[in-house]
Amino acid sequence: MTTVSQRTALSPRQLTRTAERISFIYLERCTVHRDANAITAQDAEGTTHIPSATIGTLLLGPGTRITHQAMSVLAETGAAVCWVGEHGVRFYAAGRALSRSSALMEAQARQWANTRSRLAVARAMYQMRFPDEDPAGLTRHELLGREGRRVKACYRAQAARTGIPWRGRQYVPGDFTSGDPVNQAITAAAQCMYGIAHAVVTSLGCSPALGFVHSGHELSFVLDIADLYKTEIGIPLAFDTAAQDEEDVGARTRRALRDRINETSLLNRCVDDIKRLLLQEEDGPFDPGSDQDVVTLQSDGGRQVPSGLNHDDDRHDYERVSW
Repeated sequence: MTTVSQRTALSPRQLTRTAERISFIYLERCTVHRDANAITAQDAEGTTHIPSATIGTLLLGPGTRITHQAMSVLAETGAAVCWVGEHGVRFYAAGRALSRSSALMEAQARQWANTRSRLAVARAMYQMRFPDEDPAGLTRHELLGREGRRVKACYRAQAARTGIPWRGRQYVPGDFTSGDPVNQAITAAAQCMYGIAHAVVTSLGCSPALGFVHSGHELSFVLDIADLYKTEIGIPLAFDTAAQDEEDVGARTRRALRDRINETSLLNRCVDDIKRLLLQEEDGPFDPGSDQDVVTLQSDGGRQVPSGLNHDDDRHDYERVSW
């Protein structure tokens, strides 16, 4: 009988392509084991088998325990694993990116490293948030000014819609209770959106730190992505929750946002938006689960040469390098 330790790791050609995988599977209050090349989720109601190669990203919510062997098979099959809050509204840690390819990370780095393309992505982010405006030709300072005015207008509009008195945004870092109930709801919604964005950015293999609007923080890109949905989802939902009842507004906001995430398939939308922002036409489509597992070496003129070979200029019969 073949033991787990004797099974060879699956090759990329044996893995299910990303387009054919389940984007996200969320588990909570269960124990995750391994059974052959599947994982099992066991709770009081029984045991569910999930083929690990069909998983894009496994989100482990509150009350989950996972075994070493379960993590091993998920790594072999190229699945990302994230430890999250209830229904993904917070992000705590991650166990590898979904992608074997560095294509999306490299695309992000190229866009970020050039001042013109970095500004172009910032403008694209602004237009995604406010599609009725054309940000072409705007400077960064002008973008920030317009964004500030639009967010203020969103606060006033939501206050008028819900009948909540609005005295401005009030938040003291580290002191959640310093604001009034609606400000607490806005803070809770923002924190949840940061967790969602962090989970998606990490699972795609992007750098959380290389932001296009935010800068100087390890989560700059996470803040960029979370802000894409601030005026559309986060702020209106916060006002709705505060208008219903001022008691326990933070927890109720998180639960309401959890439900809205599921209803709108926001996680999948985040994936599509990140790829749309970072990839250019010459990059081609990004498929982190492709059947190619290619490592190349960088040569002159942007040329990529095969790895695993000794590229000695004095030799024509390249020596295979094996570590």
